[in-house]
Amino acid sequence: MKLDATDLRYISADSFRVLAAVEQGSKNHELVPLSLIAQISGARAGGVNKALGDLAKKKLVGKVQNAKYEGVRLTYGGYDFLACRTFAKRDTIYSVGNQIGTGKESDIYVVADQDGTQMVMKIQRLGRISFRSIKSKRDYLRKGQSASWMYMSRLAAIKEYAFMKVLHEHGFPVPTPIDQSRHCVIMELIDAFPLRQIAHIPSPGSLYSQLMDLIVRLARSGLIHGDFNEFNILIRDHRSEEEKDRDEENEEEREERIAREGGDFPVVVREEDMTEERKEKGVLEPVLIDFPQMVSTDHADAEYYFNRDVQCIRTFFSRRFKYESSIYPRFSSVMKDGVREFDLDVEVAASGFSKGERVILEEVSFLGFVF
Repeated sequence: MKLDATDLRYISADSFRVLAAVEQGSKNHELVPLSLIAQISGARAGGVNKALGDLAKKKLVGKVQNAKYEGVRLTYGGYDFLACRTFAKRDTIYSVGNQIGTGKESDIYVVADQDGTQMVMKIQRLGRISFRSIKSKRDYLRKGQSASWMYMSRLAAIKEYAFMKVLHEHGFPVPTPIDQSRHCVIMELIDAFPLRQIAHIPSPGSLYSQLMDLIVRLARSGLIHGDFNEFNILIRDHRSEEEKDRDEENEEEREERIAREGGDFPVVVREEDMTEERKEKGVLEPVLIDFPQMVSTDHADAEYYFNRDVQCIRTFFSRRFKYESSIYPRFSSVMKDGVREFDLDVEVAASGFSKGERVILEEVSFLGFVF
């Protein structure tokens, strides 16, 4: 579904209190009884009915036809509004902008704080595609959890925020994590392009080496991304405008330039003209995103996930840039000495994302679903 934040500022405090009561009641009821909503919210029955009517018009709650008792269920729209309300109360966000991306199980929006600083809000939407058939696998959901998609989406958001925070604190190239509530994560807006959108780069071998080094560095810190591919890698471009024009010129433009300049001379960028990012990160800087599927190197299938990440990059570079290399990391070689630079998997576990929550997400992924 698409987030519509237009009505967010116009929903009354009483309606939000009733909506929060529906969320709380959803922990144990797929259809939350009106009497329970009134009890949790502290509102009178008439007030509850009026608020639910307003919320239903905005599709924040849903009514079920021919139910055994009168009640409502929380919708993803309602869950979105509760998360946005929490962010607003924390002064994390002030406005919600355009949708800038849609993943298999997530939606991406631009948001801003009161100062106008733009950020990204990622909304987990588990259940939209790959979790459709989980209804027959209820053993993998928390006992008594009726709002299963929302529960799983919340776990995915908690996991993503926890991994991003630990990676950022240890200097890995990831967006700065800012806040998390329910199934939503707020992070830094990166001025970059997804690798899948890039048709040409000046030095494929250099970027290939950077990416392989990043896979190895993660593993030596106890982690494997699990979905390390062109969809989850952003590229920050630190080239000058002259360099970009040179790299993107066609054969006719190149011949005209050579004739005009009297030779094929390279673009010279003086060090004093380079940005600090270019000096530190290089011409093209990869930034890693999307972390709900990350696993520890102690995972039973760690070698499979590691080798799959490596092969994804090899296949993409061969197909897109016609670049192939016989040099690539193997899990057995990387982990042979057993020495780690960090124990980031341990730090993530200590950050609040519990082992039980990790097991739930991993067991579901073992059924053949993707995040």
